[in-house]
Parts: sequence; C-alpha cells; structure tokens
Amino acid sequence: MGLREQITEDMKAAMRAKETGKLNTIRLLLAEIKRKEVDERIEVNDTQVVAIVEKMIKQRKDSITQFEAGGRADLADIEKAELAVLVAYMPAGLSDEEVAAEVAAAVAASGATGPQDMGKVMAIVKPKLAGRADMGAVSALIKKALAPA
Repeated sequence: MGLREQITEDMKAAMRAKETGKLNTIRLLLAEIKRKEVDERIEVNDTQVVAIVEKMIKQRKDSITQFEAGGRADLADIEKAELAVLVAYMPAGLSDEEVAAEVAAAVAASGATGPQDMGKVMAIVKPKLAGRADMGAVSALIKKALAPA
C-alpha cells in the first residue's frame, strides 16, 4: 500500500473514531496532495507525498515558533497536534552518524575541495536524505566538512 492510500485509510479510521483534530489535519494533507496533482497534472508518488508532508511539517514548526513568541499558547497547541499527525507519515529518520557518513561519502564522490563546491555535494546528498534528515543540519555538516582547515 502506498503512502497516499495509507493516508486515505487513516482518514476513514479517524472519521469512524470521530477524531476531529486528526481528521482535519489529514484532510489538509490530502487537499495539498490533490492541489499538487491538479496544478502539475501528475499522479504523485510516495517521494512527492513525503516532500509535501515535509513542507507542511516545516510550516507547522514555523507557526509554533511564531505563536509561542506572540503568547498564543492555544494556537501553538493546535499546531503541535497537527505536527504530531504529520510526523507519523515521515519515513524513519537517520541517526547523526548515518547522516555524517552520507555527507562524507558525498564530499569524497564529488571531489569537493572547498565551500564553492557545496552545490555539488548537496546535489548528491539531497535525493538520498530528503525526508529522512533535517536538511538544515545536513547543510551545516557540509559547510563544516568543506571549511578550510
């Protein structure tokens, strides 16, 4: 069963269980998937669904930060509940050691010698780690690896 089918089944289960918070979040996710399909006239695959979920997670994290800074704990709690639902659809994350090993292998494979080669390394690493690691942290690791000694 693909990720999209799993999301649809979870929506049906949330409807039966009358879990309105979870149901609303899943409906938002399915609407975003449908929007991408209509806009680009494609059938999304699991990789594209993960990218959509990742984008929605980033939006929730940004919103939580903003709401907490503004003293709106009630809205931050809603976003945190949505975040918990969305995180369930992400593939298992990699450990810090595994990410560091991937970065080191990509630096070696690309023949990168300095910060100017960061794009080459990111091009190798991004398809392997997208959805499985925080790309901001990956970027920082690459910068550190390419920094002059």
